[in-house]
Amino acid sequence: MSVIVYRVSSLLCQLLGSVPIGTNLSLYYLFFALMSGRFLLSRGAVLPALSDMGLAPDAVRRVAAALEYGRFDIEDLLAAWRKFVAAEGRFTAHSYAGVHPVACDLVGFFRPRLAGHAGKHYHSQAGKALPAVVFGLVASIGSVGSMRLGLPRLSLRAKPGETDQALSKRVVAAAAATLSANEALICDAGFLLPWLLSLQPAGCNFVVRVKSNVTARRNYRPAYKGKGRHPEYGDPVRPLSGKYKDAVLAATPPDKIVRWKDGRHSVEARVFEDLVLPSEKPGARSFRLVVIRHSRYKEPLVLATNLRIAVYWVWRLYKDRWPIEQLPLACKQMLGAERSFVFGQESRFRLPELALLAGNVLSYAAATSAAVASGFWDRCPRPTCGRVRRALFGLHLSDLPEPMGCAREVRKKASVTCHLKTGVAGHRRRKATQAPDPTGQPAI
Repeated sequence: MSVIVYRVSSLLCQLLGSVPIGTNLSLYYLFFALMSGRFLLSRGAVLPALSDMGLAPDAVRRVAAALEYGRFDIEDLLAAWRKFVAAEGRFTAHSYAGVHPVACDLVGFFRPRLAGHAGKHYHSQAGKALPAVVFGLVASIGSVGSMRLGLPRLSLRAKPGETDQALSKRVVAAAAATLSANEALICDAGFLLPWLLSLQPAGCNFVVRVKSNVTARRNYRPAYKGKGRHPEYGDPVRPLSGKYKDAVLAATPPDKIVRWKDGRHSVEARVFEDLVLPSEKPGARSFRLVVIRHSRYKEPLVLATNLRIAVYWVWRLYKDRWPIEQLPLACKQMLGAERSFVFGQESRFRLPELALLAGNVLSYAAATSAAVASGFWDRCPRPTCGRVRRALFGLHLSDLPEPMGCAREVRKKASVTCHLKTGVAGHRRRKATQAPDPTGQPAI
């Protein structure tokens, strides 16, 4: 058997060490079904994917029951996973001028026919928000060998009827509570600047992308001109020129201009220091605006930050937001979890959460193992999760290694079930009796 199979089995045992007996065995099988690409063949159906791996029908039912009713929590699994990765010492958190990036993002698993869940998420191809099960992700960014990797820190579920904007605000607040003094939140344009400025504690560091038509004010009042009332607000600042009806709005001159080279490409950054929001008076929490023009791109990149470090490091910090996009990419495209056919109140959330974690475990296994070649033609293989998935694809249940190294034994739970009804009697439905009206009035 391939070495990578034993490596993946060892990682899963460390991950499931705190899960109760019986449930851990079911999750062990579910993780292998996900990581071996069985969900690609079943197009997101859980039971056919498990059955294709060789599980008996009663074992398939136990896995489905554990997914819906099992006593485990995704926060505990994420904590166990981070603890194990830290203990191995192969993950190195990125640092720029002493600041470690922590990225935030929203992930939507689109379920157009799912009843009983009113969540929606924007779909770029459809150009509108579609019904989806939405999660907020927070991940520490670092490297394992030559591969950049996002290590999940938080996973928040969208509440019924909660919009993407409300979830984004809740994700930012939850992420800020976990930050240390030398970490900074790295956010895309969906996370608004006023939320980040209002974070507690006040010194929470951030780098966020803002719209190109962003405006701000100086954090000091202009000199009194000798006429009229004294000014209360600072002068307006417009980093990029705009247009209102037929009038052209000129851009404000920057405080300084910084240039550097990105390989053979040139980069120019225009910096605006000591600013406050347009609605704020001087003395409020201040920030900087940085307009970055790269010779490879037509549109400029506009960033807002409260970090007092060189602009080059601010740019590098924002570039490190992209590893968090690898989490849904490995989960959806590589493992086939983009579509799912589960409808229970818990399993509709748990399956995407476990799939995101399975994709991260697979990426970590690929980065910490020898690269697996796809065939004789693959002379320079790279340590990617897709190649590891191909190595696991042909595994049968009889080929799986015995789970070892867990803090808790991984086996079937020997529960007494002989007193339970089976067959039709076990799930026969009965009509609910209507409770009498306490007022004594007849029901209409």
